[in-house]
Amino acid sequence: MIDWIAFLEVFLVSLACAATGVFFYALGLRLLVSGGRPPVVPPAEFPDAIAVRSEKQAAKIERKVEKVMQRTPLTPAQQRGRLLCAYACFGVCALAVLGAVVYLVVY
Repeated sequence: MIDWIAFLEVFLVSLACAATGVFFYALGLRLLVSGGRPPVVPPAEFPDAIAVRSEKQAAKIERKVEKVMQRTPLTPAQQRGRLLCAYACFGVCALAVLGAVVYLVVY
């Protein structure tokens, strides 16, 4: 026999956790970029990779990031505030996942 109430409970907790995580992660990324720290990942060299950035492409991306950073109308204090809010958003993402796991496993 299937306990449909427990199934519904797991579904709702998972849905709420996913929605919270996606929302706050996207908001945190947006605040991170506007705060002056865009997440630029250097290219990795893999022997069997389909597409790997060349040095020229990586330099072009770096120049674009520097150009965007020069146009920012924010003061340093506003940038620090946005970075702090971005890190808080990432923390909320982690707490949402941890809270859902604790709720579903412990209770």
